[in-house]
Amino acid sequence: MSDRHPIIAITGSSGAGTSTVQRTFEEIFRREGVTAATIEGDSFHAFDRLQMREKMAEHEAGGENRLSHFGPEANLFGELENLFRHYSECGQGKRRKYLHNAEEAAPYKQEPGSFTPWEDLPTGTDLLFYEGLHGAVADGEIDVARFVDLLIGVVPVVNLEWIQKLHRDKSMRGYSTEAVTDTILRRMHDYVHYIVPQFARTHVNFQRVPMVDTSNPFIARAIPTADESMVVIRFANPKGIDFPYLQNMIHDSFMSRANTIVVPGGKMELAMQLIFTPFVWRLMEQRRQLL
Repeated sequence: MSDRHPIIAITGSSGAGTSTVQRTFEEIFRREGVTAATIEGDSFHAFDRLQMREKMAEHEAGGENRLSHFGPEANLFGELENLFRHYSECGQGKRRKYLHNAEEAAPYKQEPGSFTPWEDLPTGTDLLFYEGLHGAVADGEIDVARFVDLLIGVVPVVNLEWIQKLHRDKSMRGYSTEAVTDTILRRMHDYVHYIVPQFARTHVNFQRVPMVDTSNPFIARAIPTADESMVVIRFANPKGIDFPYLQNMIHDSFMSRANTIVVPGGKMELAMQLIFTPFVWRLMEQRRQLL
């Protein structure tokens, strides 16, 4: 952690909704005049798309079907920890982009599924902002979370997570239900050992809970909407959180535990604005006092 060069990280598995949190923070940064160095978690995968397919084929030929983007073999955990450490010390580091599709790849004249070259972070940034799978990962001596000043988990209940992944991969990537199911099963070991434990290290967790039947996610025809959901917000340390204010500002919210407030799904972004704007104020004030 660093008062001079703070780090905010959003962590959650594929299809969990971390991009919604990212948009909320981008709005906070714009409104408050904060310059952030943004890091995409996918850029710390160890293999590009073609290499990953080859590695998976090698594993399957050897009778092993566990290689996934959730685990250590397919990611650069050490490099991510080094980036967080280096930025917290001096506000510098290197990043690259993972080009998910043709639209992202076109400006770089590269193939989709490839990485751009590593480049230096821009100078003079106020903080580092990470969004991806492993903002709080730990593996042996590697502990990414220890360098993060504000760590946020985004984790829908697992059936909802699978519904979101099924619909995204089928509609946007053209995968069949069977192919997505195979991916879910292949990732399960790494999900249990490298994704789930992160949510015990976060400062704040957002868990979306559908209020409709999701008992069989593989036949669900639609993703439950925000209005069909509630969001459970848990604070690891509730000291200083003004829960009466939040309940007053967010209608139909209620406290389920001393450190947990539940809000309507459609109010999730409002809740994030109300909760995280003061966090950003404090980080920037601490930084200004040292500069």
